[in-house]
Amino acid sequence: MEDIIAAISTPLGKGAISIVRISGKESLDVAKKYFTSKSLCYKNIIPRMLYLGTFNFSDGSKEKCMMVYFKSPYSYTGEDIVEFQLHGGNIITQLLLNEILNSGVRLAEPGEFSKRAFENGKISLDEAESIIDEINAESEGEVKATLMQSRGQFKRKIENLQNKLTECIAKIEATLDYPEEDFEKSAKDEIFKIVEECANEINEDLKNTQKTKYLKNGINIAIVGSPNVGKSSLMNALIGEDRAIVTDIEGTTRDMLIGSTEYRGIKYNYIDTAGIREAENEVEKIGIERSKQIVKDADVILFVIDGSREKTEEDKIIESSIKNLKNVINIVNKIDKKRIIPKINNEIEISALKQKNIHEIEDKIYNFVIEDKIDFNKNIITNERQINILKECLEVINDLQKNKTESMDIIAMQIKKLWNCLGKITGQCENEKIIDLIFSKFCLGK
Repeated sequence: MEDIIAAISTPLGKGAISIVRISGKESLDVAKKYFTSKSLCYKNIIPRMLYLGTFNFSDGSKEKCMMVYFKSPYSYTGEDIVEFQLHGGNIITQLLLNEILNSGVRLAEPGEFSKRAFENGKISLDEAESIIDEINAESEGEVKATLMQSRGQFKRKIENLQNKLTECIAKIEATLDYPEEDFEKSAKDEIFKIVEECANEINEDLKNTQKTKYLKNGINIAIVGSPNVGKSSLMNALIGEDRAIVTDIEGTTRDMLIGSTEYRGIKYNYIDTAGIREAENEVEKIGIERSKQIVKDADVILFVIDGSREKTEEDKIIESSIKNLKNVINIVNKIDKKRIIPKINNEIEISALKQKNIHEIEDKIYNFVIEDKIDFNKNIITNERQINILKECLEVINDLQKNKTESMDIIAMQIKKLWNCLGKITGQCENEKIIDLIFSKFCLGK
């Protein structure tokens, strides 16, 4: 039998529907062994039509299900595909898959369906990665970014750069084939003009990664302040649930608490830290040390002060430790009471208890970090591997530009190196290990 693969393509667990997928040249022959329907004649089967019928197990048992046939090349993998849609239970789904595997079909490796799609020219490597990122996306903004890449815009840009580099190689070969002709200087000028264009386009994409990284990882926001100023109440108000314990007892928070929410398509990761002060015991001391590290690593710091009382020594110590940082937003809490402390620069007055002005904090964080609205019509690269490859490409370009006086054959080698480096993004390169690594990250059945 031709190498046919099969796997369960839906998450394991109880649900309305489970899908078992088969891909390969003789997939329909496998379906004929098991599936029957009054409305189906295999000789005249209509691709992409759902047929309601029965899956007939070899032991005589039956399962009512639906079958759909995708004819090559108009399928996800580019091969013939058959999918069975059955009742969503773990046992029945596994029994159906086992029946198919017993007929000589092989269990698919993780990501093998998508790898076949890549090998058959249905998707590029960067489009395959966008599928992984789409599945794992945790915010609306990240989904939008991956959808843009899945449409192939980034792939087309990379291919355009590779085409320009191919032209460079052709010019170099012309100078090597006709050394008596005196056009090496003009050829070099044209070549390095194209190399400069490549550098500018790559730099433009990398410039956006500083902002777009927040689409993937979110913004890390540390909530700091002395004990009992309302940090835990603010945390609860920001994430919309009672995650942190709120009491009048100082030092209740001994360790960091993390809660996430989404604002304007960006994931906000709030970290409620232990109150920074002189610790009274070893446990509290550990929590305070962790708080100091969180402050150091945070994208934004919310410094919470109780506006209904004079600043304490602990307030002043924290204020002094963060005064030179540019990512601090001062939060004056408890405005439902009479305000005692004077106005502070870059402040937002709130009442965490009554959830007043909480939206202003969210908006301030967004403007603080993102600054301008992210343009989802442009290339948005959130994939770390692709970002590192673009940086690697710039290194190759820098070497090229430093060696303009080298012979044409050496420049040709460097141009080919750059071409190959760009190809690592789309899969148009000579490195099979990269391709295997990408598809190994996929789940079984995808």
